[in-house]
This record gives sequence, C-alpha cells and structure tokens, in this order.
Amino acid sequence: MPATYGLIGYPLTHSFSPGYFAKKFAANKIDAAYNLFPLADIQSFPQLLAATEGLKGLNVTIPHKAAIMPFLSAIDPVAAAIGAVNCINISEGVTTGYNTDASGFENSLHPLLKPHHDKALVLGNGGASKAVIYTLKKLGIACTVVSRNAGEETLFYTDITAETISENTLIINTTPLGMYPVVDEYPHIPYAAICSRHLLYDLIYNPEETRFLSLGKAKGAAIKNGLEMLHLQAEASWDIWNAKE
Repeated sequence: MPATYGLIGYPLTHSFSPGYFAKKFAANKIDAAYNLFPLADIQSFPQLLAATEGLKGLNVTIPHKAAIMPFLSAIDPVAAAIGAVNCINISEGVTTGYNTDASGFENSLHPLLKPHHDKALVLGNGGASKAVIYTLKKLGIACTVVSRNAGEETLFYTDITAETISENTLIINTTPLGMYPVVDEYPHIPYAAICSRHLLYDLIYNPEETRFLSLGKAKGAAIKNGLEMLHLQAEASWDIWNAKE
C-alpha cells in the first residue's frame, strides 16, 4: 500500500507542500502521496486518522498548531517547550508531534541578524508565533508580542508607538494578514518610524512581497519572506518521517 502524507489546517486555499513532497518522493523512488486535509474542527482529527489508510505523517498549519497537541500520543521536548506542533510522525498507531518551524526560522533568520537586532516585536500570538518566540529567546533577543487580543506580556496594536518601533529593530509578522488572496491587508503599526536599521521578517511566502514587507522596504528596512523557512521546515519534516522508517 502506498504511504500517505498530508497537511491539515483550515482553510487550505493554497499550499506548496503537495508539489514539493511529490518531487521528493519521485527523486527518492518512494511510493507515496501527499494530500491536503482541510480540517475545520480539530475535534475531527481522530476520525481523519481512522479513515486514512497508510497515513505516515502530517504537517500542521493554521489554526491547529497548538490545538492538535492533546490529540497526539507523544510530543517531542522541543515542541513541548514551544507549545506548538507543525509535524506529526505516525508509526504503528503512535502519533508523535514535532516542531520544525523553530529550526527553519532560526536558520533562515540568523544570517540576517546584526548586533543591533537585540529587541523584537512579534506580530500575532497564534501557533506560528510560539516557534518564533522560542527561537528569539534561544538567540538572546528580547521580544514583545503584539496582538488584537489581551494577554500576559502582550501589547495591543494600538499600544505601538513610533518609539516602540524605534526601540525594536526586528519586527516579525506571524499573522496571516496579507496572505494570498487577501493581499491588501497588513498589520497596522507606525511604519513611518521604520528605518534602515530595521529588519522585517514575514512568515508569509505568498505573495513574495507582502504589504508589510513593502511598507518596510520603502523606509529602507531589510526584508525577508517566509519561503526559505518553509523549505527548511519541510526538509526537517522529511528527515523526521524518514528517520522513523
């Protein structure tokens, strides 16, 4: 029986993963398929497992990276520390959750960092932000989370002033604002305070340059989208799945 892998999240309007992993399977002569599994309600995850024959591994995206954790047999220590899972290995009925976003983000961000990038704003407090926060702390970069929702050590977007922007020379968007097809959206922060000392990183990769990035670029900031991170975390997922074969 061919092995099955896939992506769970909702909505899944576009994903690079099926084509990416199809090429990996073909190159390695592996009889497997990678499917999209739109899952509106995480409570239906057990039914998905039961109904999908030959399921060996899954990637997890918005909005299920944190919500999936109680449904898994085991959690890798790094994923447990982060509080989010984006990769699941399935072996003999045992589901183990991992987080490959953190290593993908770190390896993508690190070459761009300069000594003055010592304070960061993390826009959004969803599952994707957890890996970013974990990585920033690992790198010794102080970070503040900005969200539309109240929370401990969390600022509202309306709290962000020009001084806040000036103090935080690294700004990372972990929200879906600006993602295709709603490309005109963007996080509302004081872009006028951004300068050439800033680095703006957007986890979104489609479009290639979001409004968030283009507004920062217009003020002289360095910018980076999430495509390299996406590739790196996918490669890490591949290594996890094949290490378990």
